[in-house]
Amino acid sequence: MGVYHAGSLAVQDRLGVRELADHVGRSIGEGIKPVAAAFLELQPLLVVGAADPATGRVWAAPLSGSPGFVRATGPRQISVVGGGTPGVPTSPLAAALATEGTPVGTIALDPRTRRRMRLNGTLRPTPRGIAIEADRVFANCPKYLQRRETYETLPDRRPGEPRVADELTEAQAEFLAVADTFFLASVHEGGADASHRGGNPGFVRVDSPRELSWRDYPGNAMFLTLGNLAADPRAGLLFLDWTTGTAVYLTGEARTEFTPERRVRFTLFEAIEIQGAVPLRWSAPEYSPANPDCP
Repeated sequence: MGVYHAGSLAVQDRLGVRELADHVGRSIGEGIKPVAAAFLELQPLLVVGAADPATGRVWAAPLSGSPGFVRATGPRQISVVGGGTPGVPTSPLAAALATEGTPVGTIALDPRTRRRMRLNGTLRPTPRGIAIEADRVFANCPKYLQRRETYETLPDRRPGEPRVADELTEAQAEFLAVADTFFLASVHEGGADASHRGGNPGFVRVDSPRELSWRDYPGNAMFLTLGNLAADPRAGLLFLDWTTGTAVYLTGEARTEFTPERRVRFTLFEAIEIQGAVPLRWSAPEYSPANPDCP
C-alpha cells in the first residue's frame, strides 16, 4: 500500500490539498533514524492505539515508565518494557497488547519540547512487555502542543478500579470540557494510528453525555486520521489529567462534518475512567501560540 489509502485520498481531494499531501508524505518512512531513537529513549509516556481483538472496539491507552522503557532495538523495531498495560486487566487494551500480530499506532509526545513522533506497525508480546515492528515512522510539527516544562514520577501512585459506563458522568463532562489535549486512535484495513489533538480549554465540546465534537484545526494536510475515519468510523479517545494521572478512555465512532467548518463529531459507546492510571505529575501548561480562540 502507498503512503495514503482511499480514505485519506478522498479527504485530500475534497479539500484540494493532494499535491501538498504528496510532498509532506515523503517524510513518512519505515526506519527509525538515530534522532528518533534518541527521542524515544527520553520519554516517560507512550500512547498506543489499537482495536480490541474480541469486540473490535478501538481504544487509545497510555504506557509509562522511566526514560528508556521505550527504545529502538533495531532499524524498524521498538521495545516497550513494562509500561503499566500489558497483562493488566484494567486497561481496555490489555487483550490487544497480549495478542501477536495486533496492528498498533503509537505516539510519543514530549510536552517539554513540543515534539512528537508517531510509529505504526505490528505488535508481538515479549517476556518483558511488547515489541513493535514498524511500517510507518514520522514526526509532526509542534502545532497545538501545550508546553509542560517538568514532570515528576510518583512511584506510590496506583491505578484505581475502572469505572465503566455507556455515557459520561457530569464530572467527566466537566473534565473533558476544559481539556487542552487528547489522543485519538483510529484504524484502517490492516493498520492503526494514534494521533494528538490540542487547543485552548474549551476546544472539545460536550454536546451530550454520549456525544462530543471538536473543530479540526489545520495541520499537515495528510489527513491520516480523518482518512481513517472516512474509511472506518471506529475511534478511541484518551483524556489524561496531567496532574493526578487519571485517564478517561472513550470508544465509539467519529465522523467529520465539512461545513460550515470542519468539525469531528464523536458518538460514545463506552467510557472507562481509571484514577491514577499514569504515575506522572506534570507542571502547569503553557498554551501553544498556534491554538485558535475557542468560541
